[in-house]
Amino acid sequence: MKPTLLVLAAGMGSRYGGLKQMDGLGPNGETIIDYSIHDAVEAGFGKVVYIVREYFREQFEQVVKEKYSKVRCTDGSPLEFQFVVQELNKIPARFTLNPERQKPWGTAHAVLMAKDVIKEPFAVINGDDYYGKDSFRILGDWLRAHENSEGVYSIVGFELDHTLSESGGVSRGICSYDADQHLTNVAEHLNIAKEADGKVYGDNSVTGETHIELVANALCSMNMWGFTPDYFEKSGRIFESFLEANSKELKKEFYIPYAIDCMIKSGEAKTDVLSTPSHWFGVTYKEDRPAVVAKFQEFADNGVYPTPLYKK
Repeated sequence: MKPTLLVLAAGMGSRYGGLKQMDGLGPNGETIIDYSIHDAVEAGFGKVVYIVREYFREQFEQVVKEKYSKVRCTDGSPLEFQFVVQELNKIPARFTLNPERQKPWGTAHAVLMAKDVIKEPFAVINGDDYYGKDSFRILGDWLRAHENSEGVYSIVGFELDHTLSESGGVSRGICSYDADQHLTNVAEHLNIAKEADGKVYGDNSVTGETHIELVANALCSMNMWGFTPDYFEKSGRIFESFLEANSKELKKEFYIPYAIDCMIKSGEAKTDVLSTPSHWFGVTYKEDRPAVVAKFQEFADNGVYPTPLYKK
C-alpha cells in the first residue's frame, strides 16, 4: 500500500504578500512543496492530492504536471496527482452563508474537499512548510502499519519555540499528550510570538483568551497529520455541528486541531503523537524568505538533496 499525500495549498498567502506555494526558494527555483514531494516519494508515498483555490488552479496544475512528469515512486510507477478546489460555498446545502464572508472555512474544511478522491491512508501537510525527510519516513511507516485501522490517527509534533517567526505572529495547535504518547488535547492558538521579555505569548482561539503565556517547548501541530479514510465521515459530522453555530460568521474557521479535539473528547478516535528529529521551517512573512533560501542552499552544498531537485 502506498499512502497518499494531501497538500493544503489553498492559502492565499496574504501575510506573505503572494502565492507562497509558487515561490522558488531552492538553488534552482525549487519551492517548499517540491522538497515535500521529494521526501514523500522517497518515503514510499504514491499519490499527491492538492487542495487549491479556483483562481490559481489552472496555473498551479500546469506547473506541477510539467515539473513532476519524470518522478517515479519507489516501486517504479509514475507519481499520481489530483487537484481539488476549496471554496467557501462548498458546504452542506442546508446551510446559508453570510453574503459578506470572503474567507474559506479553514484547514479541516480543506481536507474534507478530498473525501471523494482519497480511499487509502493519507498524510496532511501545509504547502508552505518544510518538515524534513525523517518526518515523512516516520509518518509513512505509521500509515502503512495502520492500513486497516479506523479511529486511530497520528500527528507529527514540533517544539513551539522552533516554529516561530521573527517577523510576526503565527498560528499553532498547542498539544497535550499522555504517558502512552496519545494526544489528549489540542487547541489552536493565534498570533503566537516571542516578545521582548523572552517569553512566548498567543491567543487561544477556543476559549477566546488573549495574550496568554505559552510554554516555549510545548508540542505543537504544524498540520502534519496521518489519517485513515474513516476520518472524512467523522470530520464531516463535526463540521455540520460547527456550521450550526457559525454559518453566519465572517471569519470563524474549522481547523483540523478542533476536529481532532472533538473526536478525542467524544471517544471516537485517538491520535498517536509521533516524534521526529527533523527541524521545521517555513515562510510565514516575506521577511522570513532569506533564511529559508540560505537553508536550502546549505542542503544543496552538503548533498542532502540533489541539485537541481528534479530533472527536466
